[in-house]
Amino acid sequence: MILAVISDTHGHCFHTQKAVRVIEAFDPMAVLHCGDIGSPDIPPLLANWPTHYVCGNVDSQHDQLESAIIQAGGIYHHQFGDITFGEFRIALLHSHISRSLENAISSGLYDIVCYGHTHRSEIHHDEETIVLNPGALYRAAKHTIAILDLKSNPPKAWHIEI
Repeated sequence: MILAVISDTHGHCFHTQKAVRVIEAFDPMAVLHCGDIGSPDIPPLLANWPTHYVCGNVDSQHDQLESAIIQAGGIYHHQFGDITFGEFRIALLHSHISRSLENAISSGLYDIVCYGHTHRSEIHHDEETIVLNPGALYRAAKHTIAILDLKSNPPKAWHIEI
């Protein structure tokens, strides 16, 4: 059970297309987009997988984004996704809303918390919760995505520079 996690595409199709080529090699069961989608042009690029999206602070075109996500076969969670894959409960958010990240982590409800907004890749544990920021595909020193392997015990995550 492999998941690809991306964030902060900001409508930048070139880097998103590069990420898609990397993601294809892992054959994930789904993709998680942690917000700042930036343009209705992004969801069609990820249409090969069930893709879960949350909006970020640059995503002001909510209706257009939601329509593009649905047309591409994706799932739009608005500000916060609460998703279950197998035995793992995952929080999906952008973290631009005050205390949203801290609340998701401290709630004890989630095995994994995936977030964006900072444009910095990160993986750490907070108690039993894996906290994962895939980095950004735009406006970052290194453009990165994350791969999450849920079949490992415990789950493993790593970053890939595209």
